Amino acid sequence: MFTPNLLTANDKAGTYPASYYAATANKTAPFETIEGDLSCDIVVIGGGFTGLSSALHLAERGFDVILLEAHRVGWGASGRNGGQVGSGQRREQDDLEKMVGRDDAKKLWGIAEQSKDIVKSLITKHDIKCDWKPGILHADHRARFVSDTHAYTEKLQSEYGYNQIRNVDRAEMREMLGTEFYHGGSLDMGAGHIHPLNFALGIADAARVAGARIFENAVVTSYENQSGKVMVKTSNGAVVSANKVILGCNGYLDALEDRVAKRVMPINNFIIATEPLSEDLARDLIRDDVAVADSKFVINYYRLSADNRMLFGGGETYGYRFPRDIKSFVSPHMLEVYPQLKDVKIDYGWGGTLAITMNRMPFFRKIEDNVFTATGYSGHGVAMATLAGQIMADAVAGTMERFDVMSNLKIPAFPGGKTLRYPMLVAAMVWYSLRDRL
Repeated sequence: MFTPNLLTANDKAGTYPASYYAATANKTAPFETIEGDLSCDIVVIGGGFTGLSSALHLAERGFDVILLEAHRVGWGASGRNGGQVGSGQRREQDDLEKMVGRDDAKKLWGIAEQSKDIVKSLITKHDIKCDWKPGILHADHRARFVSDTHAYTEKLQSEYGYNQIRNVDRAEMREMLGTEFYHGGSLDMGAGHIHPLNFALGIADAARVAGARIFENAVVTSYENQSGKVMVKTSNGAVVSANKVILGCNGYLDALEDRVAKRVMPINNFIIATEPLSEDLARDLIRDDVAVADSKFVINYYRLSADNRMLFGGGETYGYRFPRDIKSFVSPHMLEVYPQLKDVKIDYGWGGTLAITMNRMPFFRKIEDNVFTATGYSGHGVAMATLAGQIMADAVAGTMERFDVMSNLKIPAFPGGKTLRYPMLVAAMVWYSLRDRL
C-alpha cells in the first residue's frame, strides 16, 4: 500500500498552514537550518510541545541539546489544535481504575494535574503571550449522558479531591451557550485554553535562551546506534551524533520508527475560524468565554479567540489527505450547534495530523537504552505533551519515577499492524459516527 509522506502530504515544506494561529503568531527571531555534521549530548527529533519541552528542560539541566524540526517550530499538531488544556488523562478515572487499579489511577490523575500546572507555570515564568483563559465546559449532546457526567463530577470531587469542577444542568447550559443542542454537563475551571502556536513559540524561545540549538527545515530520514552513539541523518546530508535521542514526532512519525508506529496512528482533525464577532454575539454564543468540548464520539470542540472569532473544530478523516475545502467540511458541524452563524463569514480553515493509540492513552517508552519516545496523546496533548518533555528530560537524567508510571501503561498494537490499521479504524469510526446520530 502506497503511503505518502505525512510531512508533505497536505502542506508546503517549511511553511505554516494558512490558519488563524499562523496569522496571529508572535514574532520570533528565526531559527537556523542545519549545515554539516554536529554532535551533542541529546538530540531531540520534533519541534512540537513534546520536543520543545524536552529541549527546554534538558538545556536547563545543563545538557548540550540539539532539536531537529522538519518544518517550523510548532508546525504540526502543536500549532494547529483546539488549544484546550484539559484535566485528567484522555481516559476517565473510572476506566483507568479498571485498567491499572486505583492506586496507579490516582498516580495518573496526579500526573495529569501536573500537566496543567506546567503549562501555566511556563506561561508565567517565560512571559509567554498566548491568550490563556480559564475554563472548559463539557457539554452532553444526549440527555441520557447527563447523569453519568454528573456522577463523574461527584467522583472527582469526593474521591480525588478535585473541587474546581461542578455540574451544569440543562437550564444553565442554555444560559451559558447560545444553543438548544445540549442537555447538561460540567464546568471545569481548573482547565483552560490558549493560542497553541504562540505557546509553542514561547517554549522554543525559552529553550533557545537556555542554550538549546534548534534547527528548522531539518527533515530526519533515519537514525541508528553505532558504538554507543546515536547517529541521526537529515535529508540534506547532515548527521548529528548524540549520546541519546528523544523522538517527539507524534502524528508525523511516519516510517522513522516502526516499533512505535505500530502502536500509534495518525488521524486528521480540522478547525475553522469565523470573522471577528461583535461582543454581544460572542457572549451570546459562549457567555463566560470558556472552551467547550462536547460528548459526540467525533467530538466538537470550540472556543472564542482573543479577537472574538469562533474557532470551531469538528469532523475527522482517516486517510492521508485533507478535504479540498476544509471550511465546507467543518461548517455543517458548527451550524448544527449554532445555526445563527449561517451568514457569518469563515476566514480560515485548516487541518492537522495528530496521533491516537488503541486505548487512547499516551505511549511512553524507552525503546533502547538511549532512545526515548512519548506520543499518541489522542487529542489530549496540549498539556500532556508539554509535561512529557519534562518527564523525558528527567528520565534522560536518571529520574525515572513518572516515566515508569506512564511507560507501564499497556498500549496494544493496532490489529494488522501499521499496514492494516487504517481500514480497521475506518470501519470502527463509521460505526461510532452512526451511533452519534442515534
